[in-house]
Amino acid sequence: MTQVRVSLNSMEKVKSFVNDISGFTKADFDLVSGRYVIDAKSIMGIFSLDLSSPIQLNIYAEDDEEKILETIKPYIVD
Repeated sequence: MTQVRVSLNSMEKVKSFVNDISGFTKADFDLVSGRYVIDAKSIMGIFSLDLSSPIQLNIYAEDDEEKILETIKPYIVD
């Protein structure tokens, strides 16, 4: 598992983020905000979270980890 923090502070960012990660069918993604954990491929789930600050993204991938990190690079914050 890899953990990164992502910023999804606009509707456009959420839509493009979900489109980007949905292409990785053999990987699972969870967004963690406080005690809530939601499937990061779910637009409705993402909008149920507080998007005003960065959110932890857990990536469960066996083979595509480098490609995934490169794909989501625009959303990652330090």
